[in-house]
Formats: sequence, structure tokens, C-alpha cells
Amino acid sequence: MNNHCGWIALAGESAVRPRLEGRQKVDWLIIGGGITGLSAAHTLASRFPSQRIALLDRQRVAQGASARNSGFVVSHELPGASELVGTPGFSAYQVASRIGVAAGIEVRQRIAELAIDCELSNDGYHFAVHEPAHLDAVEQTLETLKAVGAQARFLDAGDLKQRLGTAFYSRAIHCAGGNGLLQPARYVKGLADSLPAQVEVYEHTAVSDLQRALGKGWTARTAGGEVQAKQVLICVGAFLPRVGVKRSGTFPLELSASITRPLTQDHWQSLFDEQGWGVLSTLPGGCTLRLLPGHRLLIRNTVEYRQHDIDARGLAARQREHLLGLQKRFPGINAQDLEYTWTGHLSGTRSGEPYFARVDDGLHTVAGCNGSGVARGTLWGRLLVEMAIGADSALLSDVLGQAKPGYLPPRPFFDMGAKARMAWEVWRARNER
Repeated sequence: MNNHCGWIALAGESAVRPRLEGRQKVDWLIIGGGITGLSAAHTLASRFPSQRIALLDRQRVAQGASARNSGFVVSHELPGASELVGTPGFSAYQVASRIGVAAGIEVRQRIAELAIDCELSNDGYHFAVHEPAHLDAVEQTLETLKAVGAQARFLDAGDLKQRLGTAFYSRAIHCAGGNGLLQPARYVKGLADSLPAQVEVYEHTAVSDLQRALGKGWTARTAGGEVQAKQVLICVGAFLPRVGVKRSGTFPLELSASITRPLTQDHWQSLFDEQGWGVLSTLPGGCTLRLLPGHRLLIRNTVEYRQHDIDARGLAARQREHLLGLQKRFPGINAQDLEYTWTGHLSGTRSGEPYFARVDDGLHTVAGCNGSGVARGTLWGRLLVEMAIGADSALLSDVLGQAKPGYLPPRPFFDMGAKARMAWEVWRARNER
């Protein structure tokens, strides 16, 4: 099994960029070519059209975690019991919703300004469950969502069978008014391919050392050369230790997903509409499901904390989990229907809030999108630039006010605890997978 991301295969490859060779001197260095790094590059190019910008990625630009997620544009999270209207946590939920709405707007502005064709849908998506107990307090939840500007409505089992083509789900809240869906690899590829000429992009260029320069600024060393920069923005998600930033409170979770071939038989054509849809579980260990253009299905129903990348045998085991999840919902799906299976990483924090920091003079970073990387990752790129140049805004203040990722115990204690917690989350969601 080759771990070939279906999103990337369907989006097509960008032209290969060169490796860094020799010495470069720039005004700005961005480390990481995902959504956040590319958004920061566009922001810098717009603000400082005469300045030199370099962007380094250890693999291919626009093909890491940013292209491998499920493509949900999250403006409105489902509120928890402690965040409902009338509870002490509602005020914090209002702030989080303001940030989420701004993030959703940021994505749509990028798509419009850069003319990115990424199959954007603004019709929202479903928070759906198999067991009714996993979606309770429905009236209060609807009231809370509407109080922050979401368009939310309840759907029962009959509504869902007609809408989704499956009798698996018993109830759901459909949430629009900012929530949307897109093809993530097309989106991040569009961000990369539309970069202005002043942004010099280098692929397969891992930073092996990042040190203060003798004068003002920083020197990033790679296998083939080095970059001297006045300012450095680090946008590598949970892999900050690779560039020397420790104790950020972030950690990587590994997820896997599959996309089917086009389901062209008459049965599937009559079962699915042409519009497409998305389903999120209300539990962290549950299932993410999408109907894509061309009557393809996507499923993601595994999540785990691991210290090493998965091998082919492990990926095959996770593909079997995907198949079982699809067969629960759509009897008749078989192993030959799964065309692509791959893994990706999510940048998580204990609190669910990001790490947003001035690490040192001229060195800034952000990490921890916690599953909302399409929208928040886009916004984080702009706000990271604003923080680096000392700009001020109410939105940046809101984000920095909530940017408390939470304490992580040292390894190996964290490793043991994280594995146990994720195993419990998966067990708790066993009937939703």
C-alpha cells in the first residue's frame, strides 16, 4: 500500500520547485509550506512588495498535512455542554465563534482574490450521530449556535436517510452560516501556484539548524546551503521541535482516510444527490464522512497518537477500518471500491487553543489548529505576520487572549497518557465509527 493521498491525486501535481543551494539573504524566511506558511507568504507579499521572501519546505510544498485533511471550513464549532447559552463558558464560545467566522471569511477571500478552483461549497455540514445520547441538549445547542450567527436546524433519522442515503444516523444538527466544504489539496495547491515572484520557494529543503545571525536576524542552515533573514516565521504545525522550538504545548495526532472510486452504478446514482455533503461526529474518536463530486465517498475513522510513521501493513489495517465504517452505512461497498488510502497529521493542543508566540526577537511561530486547519490555518498566516510587525487589531487580541495551549507533562509520561486518552476516545466512539 503506497499511502497515496486521494486529494492530491485528484488535484494534480504542481511543478517541482528547486532545493536550496548556496547562500541566500532575504528579508523574511518562512519555514513550512502548508496553508499557514503560504497564507503568511501572500500577506507579506501584499504588505511589502519590494521585500525578498523565501519559503522552505522539508518535502513538497502544499502536499503535507494541509492537503490531507477532510476539507471542512469550520466557522462554528459544535458547542459543548459548558458552552451553551446561560452557562459561564458561553462568553468564551462567543469569542471562539468570532474567530471562527473571521477564519471562514479569510478562506473565502483568498479563494476569490486568487481565483482558486477548489470545489468550495457554502452549504454547511452535519454534526450527526448513530447513538442519540451522543447528541443531546438539542434545543439548547440550536439556541447557542443561532446566538453566534450560525444557521442551524435539527434533522431526524428520516431526514438524514433522505439527505445522506443511509439509515445509519439517528439525529443531526445541520450547521451553515459560515461552515463549508472544499477540496483541500486544490485549495493549498492554489495558494502555492499563485504566489508572486518575490516569494522564492524551495522544496525538499529541511532546516537542520536555526541560529541567531552575527548581526541582526537569523541563519537557517540546510543540507545544501543557508538562508540569512531579518525575520523568521515558523509554520510547521506540531513539528516545532524539528527547528528547535520546544515546550510549545503542541503534539501530532495521526489520522488516516480513504476515498472510493466513482460509484457509477445505478444504485449509487439514485441513492446520492449531486450536491455532496459532509458529516462530522460529535466525538473526537468518531467518523468523518463526505460525499464528493463524482459520487466518491471519503471516510476518516481512525485517530491515534504515535511516535513513528505508519508502515504499509499498518495502513492496510486502517483501510480495513475504513471499509467496515463504509459498510455500516452503505451495504454493498467492497474493498475494490477503495481507490486511495493515506495518512496525515493533525496539530493538537491539550486545551484546543493554539500556540501563538514571539519566540525571540525576529522569530515568531503559530501551531495547533486542532482539526480546523483549513480556516484557522489561513487566518493564522495573516495574524502571524501582524504579530511579527507589531500591528494591532481586535481580532489578533482575541486570538492571543485565547492562545493558551495547556501544559504537557514531559516524555515519556505524556506519550503514555496521550496513547491511553486516544484509545479511550476511540473506544467511547466505537458505535460511531
